Formats: sequence, structure tokens, C-alpha cells
Amino acid sequence: MELRQRLYDIDELWELYCQPGNDHMRYELIDGVLIEMSGPGGRHGKLAVRLGRYLDIFAEENDLGIVTVESGYHPPGDRHTLLLPDLAFIGLEKAPEPFPERFVPVMPDLAVEIQSPSNTMTELRNRAKLYFQLGTTLVWIVMPAAQCVEVHRAQTIGVPQYDTLRLGDTLNGEDVLPGFALELNRLFH
Repeated sequence: MELRQRLYDIDELWELYCQPGNDHMRYELIDGVLIEMSGPGGRHGKLAVRLGRYLDIFAEENDLGIVTVESGYHPPGDRHTLLLPDLAFIGLEKAPEPFPERFVPVMPDLAVEIQSPSNTMTELRNRAKLYFQLGTTLVWIVMPAAQCVEVHRAQTIGVPQYDTLRLGDTLNGEDVLPGFALELNRLFH
């Protein structure tokens, strides 16, 4: 399928993904505009699997919800915006049943973005703001090179609030994943 300069919706993006030879493609939609995403590198993938494993085991053992990797999420009723968090968690009370084969029609409760060499912190912090505008409650920005995580929280005042956790600190799930705790040393070892 030829990519044209026009606005797309999630159905057209799904169709694009399903075309033969396009299984390697990674696109997001922002207001109908296709945004090409680069594939993750080795360290990125290793951290995604490690953090995803900890999140998934905790969510399953506590019957809290579903953890996904690089799955597309879009706000209900918005057919022109789709984000692909590196990892995401969605609580059972919010998760569609059955869980969709295609894109998930609600925003995750937790979105995790792992910084790639091509990402600036400004870009990632702007993504966090976009997640909050679309209904996400908590965003973790994992910075592999610095071995730290920025924890961003949705704010009613509109002023971004985040804390930077470093080696020796503990990442926790706050109200989104109550009881989840992971020492950063375990994530970055």
C-alpha cells in the first residue's frame, strides 16, 4: 500500500499493518498523521522485557490487569490518534473484554517509554503530557544510559509533576498498581 500525504484513521493503519511485507512497520497516529517509529535497539528490548516481566507477574498474581508490550492504544471515540507505548498496564475494570486482537480502544493506566538514542527528553516529556491529555494516569520514562526513571503523574492543575529515581531508589506502582515495588538496581543490572 502506498503511503500518501493525507490523514489516516486507526482502521486504515491496521489495514496498512496487515499488508504483505509490512510486519516490521511501527507507526503511531497523532491527529491522523502517520508518525514512523524506529525499531528498538538491544538494550531497549532487554529493559522492556525485564520491566514487563516484573509488571506482568505482579499484575497476574494480584489479579489487577493486563500488561502489554508495544501495543497500540487509542482514546475511546478518537479514530485518529494511536500511541504505542513500549510497555503499558491497563486495569481489569477498564480493560475491554474480550481483550482486542487489534488496537486497544482505551488508554492505558500506566504507559512506559524507554528512551532510545534518537529520543530527546523534551520529546519524551511531551509524550507524557499527551498520554495525560488522553487519559493515562501514570507515565514512566526509563533512561537506560543514565540508569534512572522519571515518574510522571497526571495533575489536575496542569503543571507537570515528576520525580527522578536513580540506582538505590525503588519504583512503585502508586495508585495504578498498588503494592508494586521494584528496586532500580534490579532493573538496570
